[in-house]
Amino acid sequence: MRETPEELKELQALLEASLSRSTSHLRSIVTENTLTAEQVTRILTGMCTLALSTVTAKGEPRISGVDGHFLHGKWCFGTARGAAKARHLAARPAVSAAHMRGEDLGVFTHGTVEILNPQHGEPAADWPDLLAYFKDFYGDDLFDWDNDVVYYRLHPHWMTVYAPDIDKLTTHAA
Repeated sequence: MRETPEELKELQALLEASLSRSTSHLRSIVTENTLTAEQVTRILTGMCTLALSTVTAKGEPRISGVDGHFLHGKWCFGTARGAAKARHLAARPAVSAAHMRGEDLGVFTHGTVEILNPQHGEPAADWPDLLAYFKDFYGDDLFDWDNDVVYYRLHPHWMTVYAPDIDKLTTHAA
């Protein structure tokens, strides 16, 4: 768990606000089967495959998989600089992401992305720490970190978690 007390507080407020703004149908499913911010950060460790949804210039939805890392209460993920999703995100940074583990866990997020390491611009202030994390996770020599990949942070405006059995998740959590 890498979150500060302030980040946990912000994540908890987001989870509560998102659920309160949800439809009655979703609330009937999730309210008794959700997690706290602290529980979420204990479970979402390491790499979590995300289904990431972007939109083309014609407004057509596109979904693809990315390696998601839940760091400091937000999803971070990367892709090749030349990938279609990188072009979509540069032009239209609104995304939806889902991380699901069978019927045991569903984390659903809507928001906008920030480029953490723009090729011809200033990186995010915390990029050196994030880059160290990613190099430690994937290996330092996997690719040219400055030119081959672009990383994003998803700033959520809505996020909800479905987990009907917390004990099942914490037993398997790293």
